[in-house]
This record gives sequence, structure tokens and C-alpha cells, in this order.
Amino acid sequence: MRVEIWSDIACPWCYVGKARFEKALRAFPHRDEVEVVHRSFELDPDRARGDVQPVLTMLTRKYGMSTAQAQAGEDDLGAQAAAEGLEYRTTGRDHGNTFDMHRLLHLAGERGRQDELIQLLYRANFAEERSVFTEGEARLVELAEEAGLDAEEARRVLADPAAYADAVRADEREAAELGANGVPFFVLDRTYGVSGAQPAEVFTQALTQAWGERPALKLVEEEEAGACGPDGCAVPPRP
Repeated sequence: MRVEIWSDIACPWCYVGKARFEKALRAFPHRDEVEVVHRSFELDPDRARGDVQPVLTMLTRKYGMSTAQAQAGEDDLGAQAAAEGLEYRTTGRDHGNTFDMHRLLHLAGERGRQDELIQLLYRANFAEERSVFTEGEARLVELAEEAGLDAEEARRVLADPAAYADAVRADEREAAELGANGVPFFVLDRTYGVSGAQPAEVFTQALTQAWGERPALKLVEEEEAGACGPDGCAVPPRP
């Protein structure tokens, strides 16, 4: 079974939602048969690469809330993250463009290191004092290497604005086609969708239901042909 997760590194609920989903997946009896794929979704796609703001400033300007309201929201998110065993800095974080991070995540997907990289990006953005936005390419290459990617390959991708750009845009178009207007958005076997950072129990229910409704394999009946099994290989008689 395949689970696709549309998310953005700048999204705190994606950080929390990933932890809740993984809690459910760890307890799922068929967890070793579940493939998880991370898909791209930018919350602020029109933000220029160099436009970095404090999170509280972004929240007050984008949503028209007061600084006190924005801080209260961050404090609540910090408590929600802590309940999942996650570190979360409620002050001093930055907000910026995440397009290059998504491009690197597509590279990581091809190299089998996608989950490692997205977790490191989340940690860097939400838990560490260093800004993943202001330090630019050098910081992203450092995280890519920590995730197990080749540093030079990561640098080449970041130096080429076209590298994996189409893949990011394709993910975003697909999200729109599926009806996702926010993240995190989880799609199980292209049959069930779960929107938001739901409790682990909701993900458990969705995994169980999606697994139980997978179509059974239908065999096409043909005349007997040669095949191999535990007892050896049968040789069909010559006509």
C-alpha cells in the first residue's frame, strides 16, 4: 500500500502530523508493506527566495492577527509538538521560500533518502536556533549530506533552478486536482484522503480501512504453463 503525504517544511502542522501518522504506522500490523512518499506543497509559493521574515511578523501581516494572538498560536503549537515528543521553538523562528527544499526532497526521493531529509529539514526549521532560510544553500547542502546524500550532487541541484522544478510543480498541480487546499494531506492508495494533523487513532483507522479494501488479486486463467515453486520447476510436456 502506498501513502502519499503532501506537506511543506514551513508548515508546523505538517511537522506534528508526520509524527502522529508515524505513531499509527509503527503500530500497524502491515507497516513493512506500506510505502510512504512525500509530495511537494508550498504554502507561500509567491514569496521571493530572499524574502525572509520572522514567523510572528508573517502571521500578523498575512492573517491580520495581533502579535499576542500570533504568539499564543505558536505556544499552542509548541505544546502540541511536545505531546508528540517533538522539539518546537515558539520564538525566534523565520519564515521563507521552501521551493529549493522541495527540489532537494525530490532528489532525495530518487536516492532513497527522502524521509531522512524531510525529518532533518523539519528539525532545522522548528527546533534549531540556526535559520534554515537565512543560511541558504550552504545549510541545505549540510542537511542533505547529513541525510545521506552526496554533497556535490546536492550543490548541483541547488545551482540549477530547473532541476526538479517540474516535479515540484507537478506535485502541486496533483494536490489541487485531488482537492487539497491545505496541508498536511495524506492519500492512502489513491482511495482515502486524510486532511490535517489528525490524532494517531484517525490514521490507524484509515490505514486499517484502506488495507482491508485493497482489491484481491484476480488470476487470468490460461492453459497450464511452466512455473517454479518450492518443490522445483515443472517442465511442461512437449506437444
